[in-house]
Amino acid sequence: MKPDTVLITGCSSGIGRATARAFLAEDWKVYATARNPADIETLGDEGCELATLDVTDQGDVDRVVDRIVEEDGHIQCLVNNAGFGQLGPIEDVPTEQVHRQFDVNVYGPHRLTRAVLPHMRDQGDGTIVNVSSVIGRVSVPGMGVYAGSKFAVEAMTDALRGEVKDYGIDAVLVEPGPVDTQFYERVDDEVEGDAESDIDGVERSGAYESFYKMFSDTQALGGGGPGAVAPERVAEDILNAASATKPAARYPVGTLAQIGVLARFLPDSIRDKLLGLMDKLS
Repeated sequence: MKPDTVLITGCSSGIGRATARAFLAEDWKVYATARNPADIETLGDEGCELATLDVTDQGDVDRVVDRIVEEDGHIQCLVNNAGFGQLGPIEDVPTEQVHRQFDVNVYGPHRLTRAVLPHMRDQGDGTIVNVSSVIGRVSVPGMGVYAGSKFAVEAMTDALRGEVKDYGIDAVLVEPGPVDTQFYERVDDEVEGDAESDIDGVERSGAYESFYKMFSDTQALGGGGPGAVAPERVAEDILNAASATKPAARYPVGTLAQIGVLARFLPDSIRDKLLGLMDKLS
């Protein structure tokens, strides 16, 4: 009997790498992917199948999915984890960067989902796990573009869940709070781009310097900040969702994620005041 097969995007570090190892430890056949194959060589040494995959490239998506179906005949689980966080006040983020954010965080999972669904329908089983964020439920100043991409993933996954349930397929959201990974360093790279001409960064208008100072001060703390969970903790919930007969619709990971989800139900005026207070205290 063939082992269950999982395709995981964004395995170069953090949650993706931890998730690949978690599935591997449970004897799944793991296809670990990343844009740069050199970043995941160690996962190959540990027993994962490796593939180069840029989620913004439809050709890459089709090639990897076709390979898995050809080699294994089925795809039991897709974990859409690849992504990055574009920070910056809405005014300071060039529209080109908004497109890039959505191309990776929203259109990427959409490409992968469309590619695997025909195969999952044929086999009458499967799980699609979309790694979102608590920011996908409660937006905060300075993270509007990133939050917008995660809000979109949440909405699409909610719709997908109802669309595929009659085919025996589950669609699940995993919503971490702060995670102790290199994610924030990658975000910092985005914020520190050329302020005047580099579309890979923000265009600082000078109106929101308090945000940049707050972000810089937060970075000085290192990691994902207070309350951050380990990537292995997120991987645990992803594996549980993929293995469950009836997985939950959502898995908020960590205390701060659970608190953040509850904040969604506060009146907007109260939530805005609380966020303003946090800004002043930071």
